[in-house]
Amino acid sequence: MIPEALNKNGLEDRHLKIGVMGSASGPQIEDPIAREKARQLGKAIGEREYIFINGACPGLPHDAMMAAKEAGGFTIGISPAFSEYEHVNEYLSTAGHDMIIFTGMGFMERDIINIRSSDAVVIIGGGIGTLNEFTVAYDEGRPIGIVTDSGGISNEIQHIVVDLCQREMPPNLVMDSDPVKLLDKLEIAIKAFPLPIREDGRVRDNKKGRG
Repeated sequence: MIPEALNKNGLEDRHLKIGVMGSASGPQIEDPIAREKARQLGKAIGEREYIFINGACPGLPHDAMMAAKEAGGFTIGISPAFSEYEHVNEYLSTAGHDMIIFTGMGFMERDIINIRSSDAVVIIGGGIGTLNEFTVAYDEGRPIGIVTDSGGISNEIQHIVVDLCQREMPPNLVMDSDPVKLLDKLEIAIKAFPLPIREDGRVRDNKKGRG
């Protein structure tokens, strides 16, 4: 049985942490529609006084971060790099966050820390790296918001999950082309579906394997 305090996610006495994941490179970051949606998403996160988290990367997550910061939000970057020097000069990543955590763990492990540090994640655009982030969040039962009509994998999530992987669309996965409406849906999902309290909790509790 989940303790009452954990069952409520402790949301009453703290700010929600929203992780934004999406295209850091490729054609989506040049798409004016995707970039505008990223800015709308970040602005809405900041205005709601949520804590903004991303992978301290360029592209759409950076556009969203800058808008969140301009709207008064507190922003955290989870960097794959060991140091600020490596972050800027070797990973060619961006600064500007209120706080950057240097993991020194590379992209893959950084992604896991990014996801587990967030109450929910939002996917916008996205390619192979974002698909990895989505599958980790999906397998771990994290609430997920998808900004549709933003290009990349965000336009294909239902096809990937249902048609290709023959899995179910979970009830804590919400989609909308309007970033503001998406956050409304995501806030409901966060409160309605408590996070697992142990690693692979969703998989074990539901008696489902991976694959």
